[in-house]
Amino acid sequence: MTTSGTTQRYVDIPREPPEDRAVQERLHDFQEIAARFSEQEARRQASRCEQCGVPYCHVYCPLHNNIPDWLRLTAEGRFEEAYRLAESTNNLPEICGRICPQDRLCEAKWACTLEQAGHGTVTIGAVEQFLGDLAFEKGWVRPRIPRAERQHHVGIVGAGPAGLAAAEELRARGYAVTLYDRHGLPGGLLRFGIPGFKLEKEAIARRARLVLDAGARFIGGFTLGRDATLAELASRHDAILLALGAYRANRPALPGAGEETLIDGLTYLLASMQEPSATLPDGVDVERLDARGRRVIVLGGGDTAMDCVRTALRQGCLGVICLYRRGELDRSGSRRELNKAQAEGVQVLWRTETESYLPHTITMIEAAAGACAVDEGGRLVVRRRNTAGHEIERRTIDTDLIISATGSQPDLPATYGAGGLITNGNGVVRVTPETGATNLPGVFAAGDLSRGPSLAVWAIRDGRAVAAGIHGYLCADTMTAPRKKLAREPLATSTAAPAE
Repeated sequence: MTTSGTTQRYVDIPREPPEDRAVQERLHDFQEIAARFSEQEARRQASRCEQCGVPYCHVYCPLHNNIPDWLRLTAEGRFEEAYRLAESTNNLPEICGRICPQDRLCEAKWACTLEQAGHGTVTIGAVEQFLGDLAFEKGWVRPRIPRAERQHHVGIVGAGPAGLAAAEELRARGYAVTLYDRHGLPGGLLRFGIPGFKLEKEAIARRARLVLDAGARFIGGFTLGRDATLAELASRHDAILLALGAYRANRPALPGAGEETLIDGLTYLLASMQEPSATLPDGVDVERLDARGRRVIVLGGGDTAMDCVRTALRQGCLGVICLYRRGELDRSGSRRELNKAQAEGVQVLWRTETESYLPHTITMIEAAAGACAVDEGGRLVVRRRNTAGHEIERRTIDTDLIISATGSQPDLPATYGAGGLITNGNGVVRVTPETGATNLPGVFAAGDLSRGPSLAVWAIRDGRAVAAGIHGYLCADTMTAPRKKLAREPLATSTAAPAE
């Protein structure tokens, strides 16, 4: 089979993803573990695509990327054209190439015909990363500066994937955009919640710079509800997009474990970044969250749990065990992430539930202070069950640090001064699916706030969709003047911060 002179040997050419660095090497740093394709390797792997008449990889991609088309262009060596096609549907292509769970989406058995036939899926994510990285190296990536400016101003609270995608789309249409975020730099959890061994920070930093270079403004250190209520912010803008993410941890009930004993996974990952611009919850002791020299237990089996166990290994823990209450085939996370964690030495106990925590304490007597108890670790009591649900083992595990990576939810609207927003009860804001509009006029929501905890690629999709929804809302009365006072200056209680 040939296409434009390029041989499509999808049966003869084996699947060959970029090679990972040796385990003993990568455990000593937080650098990305996989190499990048060379141009020759990218062409060779892209040529494996069968160019299906009905491309299910396109269907199962949340962004509906034109995957077969840019794979074909890559196979033909037309890299810039391939990148242009990739960026036409995705604001963060090389980031999705790095962190998307392709084995659950475009490279899954139900999405790739090659995988169904037993020949190994096309390395879609690796090619996507190659195209994005090459585009930056070649200077093909430029800010999307609008041809003409509009008079309306949009405020976006949250500078993660949904906020950045929406900001770029709105700036391209000519709207003035101000991004507000709790952290000191834009990027959200892409920058502060995903370890560097999965996503190097320069990859998200350069994307954030593009949005600012296009004319968007960024105000860091801003907390909605503390620095301004939703009503106050809305008075300064013609439309508001809430893209706050989901930072409220699901804390499991564990008798005997206090707040200092049971740490939520997101807080642990934020602390591990050692980024001065990251905003941690009040009262967090960063040194307490360092796994060096400690026996670590991580609760949960998703991708966040895998990030936590792999981070603990790189911090120099004595050992790490992952406990998951379901079976290996029941987890929702990426199989590839699990494989990488197990290759690095992580032990996973399946169908294991926590029962209680028994702290070891040393009592110190001082004349002035009286008696005080100092936590010196403890034992976690767990129960293991078989596939039928019957208990087969009850045991204790010595531990010095317990990390709960059992999911999170958005903050409740009352905590950020938006009590009028209608939610589903767990903090997820109800929106019109096509536009992202909430029940409050001129207020929109996207990403984890309106969807619940999900993948970055879904947040990008929401950001693009809500940008179109905001455009439609603001164009509904284009013959009239802007309805709100334009926010030409930062809020007095906030601190403007550069991209870097």
